[in-house]
Amino acid sequence: MRALSPESTPAFASAERTPELSVVIPFYNESPNIPPLLAELRETLDRLNLHAEVIAIDDGSSDDSRAVLAAAAAQWPALQLVVLPRNRGQAVALWRGLERVRAPWIATLDGDGQNPPAELARLWERREEADLLVGRRVGRQDSLARKIMSRIANHVRRALLRDGVSDSGCALRLFRREVRASLPPFRTLYSFIPACAASGGWRIMEIPVAHRPRVAGTANYTFRKMAIFPFLDTLAFCWVLRRMLDLSPRADEPEAKIRK
Repeated sequence: MRALSPESTPAFASAERTPELSVVIPFYNESPNIPPLLAELRETLDRLNLHAEVIAIDDGSSDDSRAVLAAAAAQWPALQLVVLPRNRGQAVALWRGLERVRAPWIATLDGDGQNPPAELARLWERREEADLLVGRRVGRQDSLARKIMSRIANHVRRALLRDGVSDSGCALRLFRREVRASLPPFRTLYSFIPACAASGGWRIMEIPVAHRPRVAGTANYTFRKMAIFPFLDTLAFCWVLRRMLDLSPRADEPEAKIRK
């Protein structure tokens, strides 16, 4: 299958029936992790008997991730490859993938393989209980420094935004396509999906999921990306939330009616 530019659309979109699930996965320099991740994902989707589309975004990788993804797409018709000509960051890559989804349900995964694709089944089985299901990593397999920064960031974000989510950094998520309308193009969008969904009035549920160590490649997170940018965006988003209109009807007044 040919790679898609950010402006192109899948050639087979009109010929296929609408998928039940769209899986969006951003990749940046993850070539050794791609084959096992996609193999696990395909096995999981087959086991769930799901008609799904998988949208893989190569975020301007400097290794051979694009070639590996193209080879995988040639062997798996459900896989679409979107290529960004230069590295734009995880939020942009995720946004480009979300623009292409066709299914009523959307799942997201990280491309490093630390989220086992099999855990998607836990979320799928409980999809009718919420509009957004968020994974909560149990036994997290990251460095001590990264876990400490993440814990502090989650505590600050939860206290300010009150989204009720304890692990906003878990990339394993499942949500209705309508939730997408509540997501603004933030540079740290991946951390604010639960808060954005909560501000839109969507039901949110956390599901415990497994987590495993990175086996290849290098993490692309820095102190600036994990702490400074998210903190600044948390303050900005907190301000926006407090400036939003409250459109819910009050208990002591009737609903507005249209006069004819």
